[in-house]
Amino acid sequence: MRFRLVLTGLLAVGFTLYLQVFAAQLQVFAAGPSVTVYKDAFCGCCSVWVKHLEANGFQVKVNVVENMDERKRTNGVPSNLKSCHTAVVNGYTIEGHVPAEEIHRLLKERPKAKGLAVPGMPIGSPGMEAGTTRQAYSVLLFDADGKTSLFRQYSAR
Repeated sequence: MRFRLVLTGLLAVGFTLYLQVFAAQLQVFAAGPSVTVYKDAFCGCCSVWVKHLEANGFQVKVNVVENMDERKRTNGVPSNLKSCHTAVVNGYTIEGHVPAEEIHRLLKERPKAKGLAVPGMPIGSPGMEAGTTRQAYSVLLFDADGKTSLFRQYSAR
């Protein structure tokens, strides 16, 4: 009888440990895409955009850099598309306040492109919220030669 109780206890502990390991593995597999964000140390809107990405399932690593222009050149961002931060996800460059929804779409559709950009810092884009106000802005798909096409248009409100 005592042997059976000990054996049952050991099996219960073993099964519990197995479930914990299995749950941890599921979390790793369920984690969203990994994004590396490059930003200036003093940019507050970049931090808000990072929170937007995290809230939408991305695993974000932030690198504070001193020379953003060099980082943008390294990642192929055309000068006319520049914004305050640059990110990299699954081989694509993301420039500026691109909504997480558009990054998910990019990763699903996998177009032949260098990345997405929201030039400037439009009010109402993710990280640039100001109440309910939103300027009209475009999410642009760009290629290695700097050619752009409209990926999505957001209207003013």
